[in-house]
Amino acid sequence: MAAGAPLAGGLALSWALEACLSLRPRPPWRRPASAVFLHAGLWMLAFALAWALVRRPYFAAALALAAAGLIVAVNNAKYQALREPFVWADFEYFTDALRHPRLYLPFLGLWRALAAAAGAGGALAAGLLLEAPAPSWEGAVAVGLGGAAMAGAAGSRKVRISFDARKDLRRLGLAMALWRYARSERRAQAPPATPFSIPPAERPETLPDLVSVQSESFFDPRGLYPQLRPELLGEFDALRAQACAHGPLRVASWGANTVRTEFAFLSGLDAGRQGVHRYQPYRRLARSGVASLAGYLRDLGYRTVCVHPYHGGFYGRDRVLPLLGFDEFIDISAFEGGAPGTPYVGDREVAARVIGLLRQERDQPLYVHVITMENHGPLHWEHVEAADEAAVCREPLPADCRDLVAYCRHLRNADAMFAMLASALAALPRPAGLCIYGDHVPIMPTVYRRLGAPTGETEYVIWRSDRAAGSPAAPLAASDLGQAFLARMGLMPAA
Repeated sequence: MAAGAPLAGGLALSWALEACLSLRPRPPWRRPASAVFLHAGLWMLAFALAWALVRRPYFAAALALAAAGLIVAVNNAKYQALREPFVWADFEYFTDALRHPRLYLPFLGLWRALAAAAGAGGALAAGLLLEAPAPSWEGAVAVGLGGAAMAGAAGSRKVRISFDARKDLRRLGLAMALWRYARSERRAQAPPATPFSIPPAERPETLPDLVSVQSESFFDPRGLYPQLRPELLGEFDALRAQACAHGPLRVASWGANTVRTEFAFLSGLDAGRQGVHRYQPYRRLARSGVASLAGYLRDLGYRTVCVHPYHGGFYGRDRVLPLLGFDEFIDISAFEGGAPGTPYVGDREVAARVIGLLRQERDQPLYVHVITMENHGPLHWEHVEAADEAAVCREPLPADCRDLVAYCRHLRNADAMFAMLASALAALPRPAGLCIYGDHVPIMPTVYRRLGAPTGETEYVIWRSDRAAGSPAAPLAASDLGQAFLARMGLMPAA
């Protein structure tokens, strides 16, 4: 009976917390009944676990609400930066944030993180000092069993799910959306067929060397921001003029979640065919035996190498990429230092490493897939000087748009990387091909508010060393780009 008030009051406050989400769900009375009962059951279970741990019911309610509040805060930070709500796969990023804090905490906000830590410490001290412990565990066990039974019964009911995170959150609420995504992700399924599932019909007489570059946060900002110098991407313009295919690329995410576009390119699977795995395909789907571009090329006789100048365990790439057909994975351990003004390895250094691979004596044709890091944020943490702005801008920018200067400073190095790779490929004894594309647009919310936001599309170019074939721009999806690249190189039929 003593736990009745914190149990019921905490449940009411949990609904109020959910209403603080940036993308607000429908009120409980407009949701499926199973979603309402699931929320209540999970709250009872969380409360009971906290109560069993601290033996103080009011303190337990505060702890359970703090955990819910953390998810709401992370959701809102994610939605502000990436235009997407929190999903089940994002729980993995809590541990990633501890291992790689620079990739995450700046977008949560330093002061927000410090305030949360101070608040948690204060609540912990107050709860332990101001509330006497309950004499037994029986109440916590009863509430926990009741909550588990309610959540299990509600969660087992069939609920329509679209895997569009915004729609599902609005219709079902946070608890049911997370629950259904978790269950769907764990459901065992045969790997879907991909454009690379059919083995090559025959081996062409001459196999070209191939390089694909997934350039971090790469898109062409000049059309959107006329303040930028036209020559900012001069080398990219030259490649585009000679390309056999180029144009806007529809990618799988906004601002982050690189592996979505990465997997779409390597697998040829669009978001619809990935289902719930579209939000983090490397957790399960990529490990299930999906046929890939790299595996297709390896069957043709290629040596396949992936170069990514960051920690190999991030996103589990050190385990996933071999399953996707790569013979070798070169990560940050093969590089030294970062690019000037950034903690990440620079694009020019990455290009030099790839050129070294291309120039090695070998009997096999070579495919190298590059995943760059230099232009990874947080851009607002970078120092920008007047000389940097003068180098990339022909007109002054607003004072609070320095992120764009930092971004374009790195674009110049990406542009140099493209030229270095094209020159090296053109000098090889066998034909060669280069595919360049951006994984997503950068995170620059202040710039977008002041100067306008991009559509979310990036750019792609497919170039051959043995022919200069100007072509009109044609839009393409990231899931079709890998097949288009091989088709342009004569290695598989066109889609």
